[in-house]
Amino acid sequence: MTVADTVAGERADRAHDPAPSHAPTQAARRRAVRDVVFVEGVRSPFGKARPDGIYAETRADDLAVKTVRELLRRRPELPVERVDELALAATTQTGDQGLTLGRSVAVLAGLPKSVPGFAIDRMCAGAMTAVTTTAANVAVGAQDVVVAGGVEHMGHHPMGEGSDPNPRFVAEKLVDSSALVMGATAENLHDRYPHLTKERADAYAVASQAKYAKALANGDIAADLVPIATRSTALGWGLATADELPRPGTTVDAIRDLKTPFRPGGKVTAGNASPLTDGATACLLAAGDVADELGLPARMRLVSYAYAGVDPEVMGYGPVPATERALASAGLTIDDIGLFEINEAFAVQVLAFTDHFGLADDDERVNQYGGAIAMGHPLASSGVRLMTQLARQFEQHPEVRYGLTTMCVGLGMGGTVIWENPHHADYSGHTSAATTVEHEGDR
Repeated sequence: MTVADTVAGERADRAHDPAPSHAPTQAARRRAVRDVVFVEGVRSPFGKARPDGIYAETRADDLAVKTVRELLRRRPELPVERVDELALAATTQTGDQGLTLGRSVAVLAGLPKSVPGFAIDRMCAGAMTAVTTTAANVAVGAQDVVVAGGVEHMGHHPMGEGSDPNPRFVAEKLVDSSALVMGATAENLHDRYPHLTKERADAYAVASQAKYAKALANGDIAADLVPIATRSTALGWGLATADELPRPGTTVDAIRDLKTPFRPGGKVTAGNASPLTDGATACLLAAGDVADELGLPARMRLVSYAYAGVDPEVMGYGPVPATERALASAGLTIDDIGLFEINEAFAVQVLAFTDHFGLADDDERVNQYGGAIAMGHPLASSGVRLMTQLARQFEQHPEVRYGLTTMCVGLGMGGTVIWENPHHADYSGHTSAATTVEHEGDR
């Protein structure tokens, strides 16, 4: 008998043996898709990205560390060793925003060394992408509990710092030259949709300031803020407890004749655009069944999400196709959405969205706490700010079942996430993976 004959005989014998007791069943090998819930969200107060801003001498990674620490402090029922990942976004990943932020912030925040982390960049939708990326990991069972967020210190790292755009973008007419200047893309939106006038943009911006002031007075803003210790060579130590950027009492008359820095005689001004901002955000996500196991609240359930591309020179239009994709994926229509959190990079960008979907400029479902025009837009961190505000609005509006968070993204993109309100009478609940597998076995 040859060696080949012996091996063949052994294989034949094994083929007739019963499976070893430790072999996984077919059901165990298949991973069920789990519901993902938003547990908690916090942010730093947002500061002016200027030499006299509150964070001028505060490191970007320290802003993120303090935000993550407060996030976990608010959920003492969560054993920190149960955190499986820390994903942190930044648009400019260098200096105090470099060194694989997710991992470095996890270590600096005192998380167990077993907690991995990574950095992510999708420009303004960085934190949003950190959420959807880690949520996908949770949904397929690769992780149970994750932290996602973003930080942007625009005072230390101006937009585009250190970048070297490939000359082929313009030389080969792949994009219009204005595509690399965000304010110019907002002017292009005004051109493409001339009925979105400067007067409408100014009125929307003033309303954003007023809604923010009302939300602040009602306690809806401070509840999500993390006090941040600050340092100034001239002033010493301080404590940042409030946003630095809002301009309460702004009127249309006050902003009507502001300069148009992106085009002579243009329509985009400092009054109807978000200001340059420093800030950080963080949120906690978990599988629905794990949240129940640990006693964590489910403040929102993730329903669907989508990203889409548009012409880079009108990047502000990106939320429109992203929302259409997210709605189609969820089997919903715009009429099913009861609350909207739209990032206000520019007023015209929000108006392009509301106009497309047939919403009034002053629709009460849109940005109930005001938006980035009032409180600021620290680029990669803003996505989680939208989600944190929507979660609070869900608590205040149990009659609303679905809401969405959406934002435009540089170089011609948009991102949208649709959420379900657990306080609604018809809330579908968050399904455990074990139950799903059992049901598959029944079939």
